[in-house]
Amino acid sequence: MNRLITEDERGQLLAHGQARATGQAIDPLPVARLFTPDAHAIWLLAALDPADGDTAWALIDLGIGMPELGEVRLCDLASIVGPRQQPVMRDRYFKAVRPLSEYLRLAQEDGSVPD
Repeated sequence: MNRLITEDERGQLLAHGQARATGQAIDPLPVARLFTPDAHAIWLLAALDPADGDTAWALIDLGIGMPELGEVRLCDLASIVGPRQQPVMRDRYFKAVRPLSEYLRLAQEDGSVPD
């Protein structure tokens, strides 16, 4: 089991992923926020591909002022370590307050994902 998301988060992400896979236009609340404590990168996970259970659709902010929607594999995130050897972590206190499109709009205006 991937340590980056909980079973509950996985279920929500897969449900959103299934909706996307069937062609539904969705704008979900992000389910999980992952980050590097020592490198300013953030991933707001919104859906998980039901075909592989590993490819996430997310708002990706690599800390270079160009946040965008994209896909990332959880297994790849699990192998990342920052400059001080700290791994990617799950924000246990994250609770989405707006849909993904609004996080994207604000992130593109500000150059980074809002807290």
